[in-house]
Amino acid sequence: METSSFQKYRTIEGEGSAEIVIEKSRFIAYVRPVRSRGEAEVFFAEIRRRHHDARHNVPCFAVSGGGSADERWSSDDGEPQGTAGAPMLRLLVGEGVTDTAAVVTRYFGGVKLGTGGLARAYTAALKAALADAGVVDVTVGIELRYRMPYPAFERMKAAAAREGWAVSDAKYEDAVTFTVSGPHECGDAMRAAASFVAGADTAPLSVGATEIGRARYGMEDNDGRHHK
Repeated sequence: METSSFQKYRTIEGEGSAEIVIEKSRFIAYVRPVRSRGEAEVFFAEIRRRHHDARHNVPCFAVSGGGSADERWSSDDGEPQGTAGAPMLRLLVGEGVTDTAAVVTRYFGGVKLGTGGLARAYTAALKAALADAGVVDVTVGIELRYRMPYPAFERMKAAAAREGWAVSDAKYEDAVTFTVSGPHECGDAMRAAASFVAGADTAPLSVGATEIGRARYGMEDNDGRHHK
């Protein structure tokens, strides 16, 4: 049985930022990859310190460690209820973006935007910051750690080369300890190959998940166009 039920998830490549101006109000958006609520809160505190003079620093995050988001949170930070943090979070969830924290700072320009205008402004700023960071689909594979005699290790390397699996982190002592990794669905085939080259009772020292690929994801603009 594999250690993870997910094989792909969507997140951001790195930090990003963007600024838009609507009716003289400045909306400055920041995004950062995070793996926990604690990391998100550290990020929120940094932005609040940076923009301590702003009326609103609106935060949200979605965290799962991969797969569908397990923990989500947002705050309107003084804006009318449901006009800021909530639509920002809906954007993340609607696009399937996880392991991401976001803050949009607003400097009021003197013109009220109304509830609909606020929601559109906050989401537009966040979408621009996501585009700046880059959104990617991450493919998660399986990795198995083995210890084998040298002849068995050489046969395993040959099998991995035939199948397109990666062999890495080899440690050469009286036997070889190494990691073999590949697509999630290849876990059973990897175990079978290890048993064939090293004996039926050969079991992995550890089983884990590892990133094996990522591809850029293009989000739709409000007019239905995609950008990458």
